Amino acid sequence: MSSAQERLSAVANQLSASPRQQLLAKNPDDVVITYLARTPLTKARKGGLKDTTLDDLLISLLSTVREKSQIDPNLVEDVCVGNVLAPGAAYVARSAVLAAGFPATAAASIANRFCSSGLLAIQNIANQIMAGSIDVGIAVGAESMSTNADGGAPEMSQRITSHPLASQNSQPMGQTSENVAAQFNISREQHDRFAAASYQKAERAQKAGWFNEEIVPVKTHIKDPKTGEVKEIVVDGDDGIRYGTTAEGLGKIRAAFPQWQPSATTGGNASQITDGAAALVLMKRSKALELGQPIVAKFCGATVAGLEPRIMGIGPSIAIPKILNKFRLSKEDVDIFEINEAFASMGVYCVGKLGLDEAKVNPRGGAIAFGHPLGATGARQVVTALAELRRQDKRVAVTSMCVGTGMGMAGIFVSEH
Repeated sequence: MSSAQERLSAVANQLSASPRQQLLAKNPDDVVITYLARTPLTKARKGGLKDTTLDDLLISLLSTVREKSQIDPNLVEDVCVGNVLAPGAAYVARSAVLAAGFPATAAASIANRFCSSGLLAIQNIANQIMAGSIDVGIAVGAESMSTNADGGAPEMSQRITSHPLASQNSQPMGQTSENVAAQFNISREQHDRFAAASYQKAERAQKAGWFNEEIVPVKTHIKDPKTGEVKEIVVDGDDGIRYGTTAEGLGKIRAAFPQWQPSATTGGNASQITDGAAALVLMKRSKALELGQPIVAKFCGATVAGLEPRIMGIGPSIAIPKILNKFRLSKEDVDIFEINEAFASMGVYCVGKLGLDEAKVNPRGGAIAFGHPLGATGARQVVTALAELRRQDKRVAVTSMCVGTGMGMAGIFVSEH
């Protein structure tokens, strides 16, 4: 059979295949992931990365990517860093890329869509590859919430503060969680059951060593707050997972926002403030085969959807159906859903609204259990989802985030383990 006939045959087979089979098909122009990893996630201002600035966090992770991926650093044309909080982030990103051992020819940029910044970084690099702008790129999500605190919305003009929709972006995130709980009748008990399940799944995963395949250690320095002594340490594990957590125990924690009803959000059923980063190397399948790079997974696509900022947490319930519709998939076609657990209220709502099988949602736990470094989570979820797909010998994952200014973002990935 000639090469032209082979191509026609392949096209005919794809047209007759189901949407899921089409998703699993391998084509030379696919954007694939050849290496991925994340740092440990540690408690902000308390954990092992509390004194590690964003630039040092990036240098550590990017150095590991350069060494372990075995990609020629001269082939990396762009690095997109998802980050939310750091001032001068564009300076930091480009400088960290160079300090990590990449040449002057490697460019850098910053992506900021709040909690979905890491996924936006992946989409930005993938889109450049699809368009032929670059051949090889790295997507990163990173946040040091210890050294760059989240101060909430800045002061904005009277035209915004008097606008009925735009003014909602001044509401604190805790208030938006209570808005979701109030509008959709989500009880305190539902909050605590969802959060306890997250802790229990994360505890099981950590004890079983499942996170070990995701995490690369970070060599850094830490300062003793009492003595001022600075020492070198290696951070190699998540430190926010509270073993033995139950819904009954969480039910004893006082409300975090008693000024807003129904006051169901607490420090036990909301995401932890956290430091951490994740990174992925992307290129076309044809390029990976040419370079002899291992193909870990395929990036299929991502989308974004807007909604009222006052109930921003339900964003995944809009973004997930949107992306499934674009690929003509049903929820049954998806093996794992990774949804960011900004607050238990949004987690409870999204799982219920979408009618998801709870066993498929965040099977290793989520941000309530081990943290939500804002700019990193969108990339961290992909690393976690693909590791879990390998463990379960499954193929398709959807990752989705709510975004604080009233958006939802979702992406689809296929494992090629």
